Amino acid sequence: MNKKAIITALLALVAMAGQAKTYKTIKTPVAMACVNVSNGELKVREVIMCDTATTVHFTMEYEKGTHFRFAKGSYLMDEDGNRYPLRSAEGIALDSWVQSPESGVTDFTMRFEPMPKKVQVFDFIEGNGNRAFMLLGIHDKEKKLTVPTMEELSAKNPYTMPQNWFKTDTITIRGRIEGYDAEQFGFTSMECYFQDIFEKDDATQVLDIEDDGTFYKKFLASYPVYQRFYTMESKVDFSEMFFYARPGETFDITVRKNADGHYECVYHNGSSHEVERWLKSKLMTGYLSNMLALFNGSFSDARALAEEVWQNMLYRIGMVSRRDHFTPQEVQLALSDAQVCITKAFFDYASNKKYSVQKQADGVYSDEIVDSINWKALNDAKSYTFLHRFDFDNPLMMSNEHFYFLVNRIQYAQLAMQAYFGSAGNNQLDNYYTVMREMLGSKDNTLMAQLCVYQQMLTEFRNWRTQKERTIEALKNSPDLPDSLRQRALNSIPTVESKYTTVSNTFTHPYVKAKADEFYHRAMAQKELSVPLPDMPMTELIRSLCAKYPGRILIIDFWDMGCGPCRGAIQDSKNLRAEIAKRDDVKLVFIAGERTTEGSEAYRKYVAEWLADEETVCVTNADFTRLQELFRFGGIPHYETITPDCRRVRDDLSISGFYNFDYELKRLLERLK
Repeated sequence: MNKKAIITALLALVAMAGQAKTYKTIKTPVAMACVNVSNGELKVREVIMCDTATTVHFTMEYEKGTHFRFAKGSYLMDEDGNRYPLRSAEGIALDSWVQSPESGVTDFTMRFEPMPKKVQVFDFIEGNGNRAFMLLGIHDKEKKLTVPTMEELSAKNPYTMPQNWFKTDTITIRGRIEGYDAEQFGFTSMECYFQDIFEKDDATQVLDIEDDGTFYKKFLASYPVYQRFYTMESKVDFSEMFFYARPGETFDITVRKNADGHYECVYHNGSSHEVERWLKSKLMTGYLSNMLALFNGSFSDARALAEEVWQNMLYRIGMVSRRDHFTPQEVQLALSDAQVCITKAFFDYASNKKYSVQKQADGVYSDEIVDSINWKALNDAKSYTFLHRFDFDNPLMMSNEHFYFLVNRIQYAQLAMQAYFGSAGNNQLDNYYTVMREMLGSKDNTLMAQLCVYQQMLTEFRNWRTQKERTIEALKNSPDLPDSLRQRALNSIPTVESKYTTVSNTFTHPYVKAKADEFYHRAMAQKELSVPLPDMPMTELIRSLCAKYPGRILIIDFWDMGCGPCRGAIQDSKNLRAEIAKRDDVKLVFIAGERTTEGSEAYRKYVAEWLADEETVCVTNADFTRLQELFRFGGIPHYETITPDCRRVRDDLSISGFYNFDYELKRLLERLK
């Protein structure tokens, strides 16, 4: 071989050696969950893995005209927690706001440090901020993953719950945010939307941050809780603080920057310290269930999707618990959370399906069914057999922050409500429990079923106390009714005690029974028509309104621009409010929360159109949260009745809105004489 040929051959070898060697291409990638992409969806089109880089082709489907951005600090993470940083991007500018085009679709490519060929599943994480975009569980759709069963995970991680799991006591949180500066951080308080399943009223909690960054909060709980304090006003990458606590605990949290310069919580003691790995793991089981909650297909397809989502959850729990070295307690908490999330998602799907099969005209649903197949499935207990694998007697599920909403979904499921309101007398509860057993796959009345009945009791208790008054009022308006029939009707009115006894006799769980008795005796012991307002930050606002309208009963409507039912009630009651305005003994007050006390342009325009010449108060969102804490409510619209001497009217006498306003006001005035 001559010299020229040798040189040519050597150059060819060098060129071959310099070329990237592709060892895996994923043509059909899918992700288990898309996280924090609130206005659209992030997808993966293709993944190319070679020895010089891992190339990922993305598609961002985002509402046209809105903005998003991707951070230079983005990375991939494999099953073992190894990170592969972003090197470059094409088709999108990094660390810059990008406007979604008219089509709403943006295709772009990112190149990361090379991942090993053995990697089967990985996550994309857009930086370390709390609201970072994420795609979790990216893998080849055509490759079957090895997924542990719930029984296998549970058997490998045996955990015995403490004997005093159910206990009513205070939880005390204290701590400090290092380097805190109110202007720099953008907030002076955080909130926690905590709903104790045994309490009638919500208990929004506000955590005030002192000038030096310290905080302290104490509140009652009936069982261990997994919750978070959060803020929507943060200017830094810290906006939420998760915790897990048992009643009776006092624990300390320090919020400080870690080695990467990002804020994290350090739990110094208590249950949060025991499960710190789980609290920080970002399992995101709630996000994994979103595709089921938002699914719009048939019931048979929903069951298949539910199975797929459940397998994704189990895979992720197995992977993350192994990677982060979960304790048995942490694995059991993760499994219970997954069961809450997927069950809630299934009932969310069913609730949405209920409306999609009914005929709709101008936003109003009729009784006419337009999809008889899915309507039949909705009312068939066999449609819920997917849920039979879950343990609805497991108290660990109660810790989850979404547990209250799960109970609500099951309580008001179409099949359950049909059994409850389609029955009378003792058959009402019998049929309700029967449906619960069929839906949840149990021979006995589970803890979940009893909690649904408990919540139904709390909802109806107000009506139990006023039923006799309403019946007497109706009899008065029937002058032609013979006295014998009138007396028979009066004698047939069931007492509150008899109604309560019927319900409480179905509670076989000792703590449910004890809490029911506690609620009943406390409510029946309340003889005063009103109670004084506690001395809390927003009490002065209510007192100032009473002073502004002396001698009048205040009826306060708590509402928000983003609440459709709030605006609907305001608009439908316009003529009624015009009549109320003529009275000199009652004053309507409308309180809303906005970013500033001036309100947005949309708020001011709406008030000018629908609430002109009425008493409207605009407070900051933080102060609105404090009002929620003061009056113990979460959902809106919410109504409160305040006496002329600035006392809060008790629940069963308070004006509950505009629907039955005249009757409720007349009854209240008679009682206040």
